[in-house]
Formats: sequence, C-alpha cells, structure tokens
Amino acid sequence: MDELETQLDGHFGPYEAVTLREIDSTTVNGVCLLSELMQYPQSTFVAPNAYSLAQALFSDIAWYRAVYVGKAPVGFAMLEDDEQNQNYYLWRFMIAPQFQKFGYGRAAIECIIDYVKSRPGASELSLSYIPHEQGPAQFYRKLGFIETGEIDEGEVCMRLAF
Repeated sequence: MDELETQLDGHFGPYEAVTLREIDSTTVNGVCLLSELMQYPQSTFVAPNAYSLAQALFSDIAWYRAVYVGKAPVGFAMLEDDEQNQNYYLWRFMIAPQFQKFGYGRAAIECIIDYVKSRPGASELSLSYIPHEQGPAQFYRKLGFIETGEIDEGEVCMRLAF
C-alpha cells in the first residue's frame, strides 16, 4: 500500500500545497477544461477560462495563473495588474466544483494577496461579483473583503485594504 501511495503521489500529488503557476502549451488545455466542470448557477458567475486567456493575450495588464494543488490544476485566476496606476483587481477567479470546500480557494486567494502586496504601491485588492444566493460573496467576506457600496455593470464591488 505504501508503494501505491508513493506512485500516486508521484503522478497526482501530494495535494496539500496550493500554488499559482504560469500556464504554458503543455497545461493550457487542462486549465481550459476546468471551466467545463462548472455547473449552473456557478457557470454564470465567471467567464470560461479559454475566454479569459484570450482576453489576456490582448491586455498589457493581465496577470494570470493556474491554481494547482500538488500536481493537479484545480482553478484559474487573473488579475488586472496595473503597475502604472497602482491598481490591482481580481478580474477572474474560479475553482472547479470538485475541488471546492477543501480550502484550496482560500489558499489561492492568499497567494494572490501575497503577490499583490509585492506590487508597486499596492494598498488594496479589489474585485466584483454577481449577486446570487449561491454566489461567492460570503467566501470573499470570510477572507476580509468588504463591499464598497458600488455596483459596476450589475456586479457588487469589494475591496481588501492592506
């Protein structure tokens, strides 16, 4: 049994470390396929990863990474990383449903916060979400984000001050 666990860890895990990794030609398909695991209503809360990656190709301020747990991709994150205006906005964030409720999303957001804190003039991380009873509002509140009172194109704006 120990030998089998060692082989499985070598191929799939271990699953305890959450990291943000660059996406390349060998990983892009897996990251895009994560969106296909989303079901209604969550599938309406965030654009598909392939769409986000296409947008990133035409943006000078997009910073994007795959969320990994061990060797497995479990999600996607994209920031507006505007160093010139010192504006940092969580543009996209998703964790595939099979990997939710394990603390991976929280750990990924903490990695994103650490990254943003290292950016020039960073004093906050902002985001917005589509209001829905099954939406991410409570998740973000537990991480310390607060509503700003602003609504942008139907989305509730939040921020986390550092």
